[in-house]
Amino acid sequence: MKETYHAGVHWGCRKESAEESARRAETFFRRLSGCDPIYARWFEQADSLKKALQLQFEPTSDTFVRFFGRRAYKDGKDGFSFSAWTGHKEDGYGGMVMLRCGSAAEVASNNCLLYLPSDGPEEGRVLTPSVLTEVMRALVLAWEPDWGVVTSHGMRDTLSEEGRAGTFVGWVTYLSRNRGEVPSLPEPVRVEPVEDKGSLLLLSPERLSASNPEHVALAHRVQEVLLAKGLLNSVVSGRQAH
Repeated sequence: MKETYHAGVHWGCRKESAEESARRAETFFRRLSGCDPIYARWFEQADSLKKALQLQFEPTSDTFVRFFGRRAYKDGKDGFSFSAWTGHKEDGYGGMVMLRCGSAAEVASNNCLLYLPSDGPEEGRVLTPSVLTEVMRALVLAWEPDWGVVTSHGMRDTLSEEGRAGTFVGWVTYLSRNRGEVPSLPEPVRVEPVEDKGSLLLLSPERLSASNPEHVALAHRVQEVLLAKGLLNSVVSGRQAH
């Protein structure tokens, strides 16, 4: 079965208003739009394809304030939950964002997940280190998370039995500076800062795959080093998987 990839960041309880959350959402979608042309158009989710294609929106702060004021997008007492897609009708083309933010709940993390293309010309363009590091920068600079990864479900399951956010590495891994200093890592891992927020770790210039034993061995080595330094702790105490 073909591996499919997603990017995502998680952070713990952080209550924020609709206005604060909307500002972060606007920043994320604006930065993401510069990563690839497929991220230029966005649509709300709906019960049917026909209806969803009528729900295109401009991802501005004002738009998100309006969305977060709707009952459908409330998440618990103080959070917001929202999803959007790029309007590509073909399976595997385009992408989808799932967002949970503004919540002070301690048992489930706030998060922003981006499901990446798995077919068509977009796949070859987006699933590259240069684009994915920019995608992760967009996620980090907007949401200021604790941890994040770009990974496939297969690699996640290979590296973590429970898949708990914060406890494993991916093709690209983000670690907040609050987690501690990133140690020296084996070749060909590349580490680069994201302003003053934290560090991005790119494990391989090749697409990291659970079907490649060398990739799995490298990921395990990196994960062991980071675990020994106390840098891979669960984002929240609950059992939410990434």
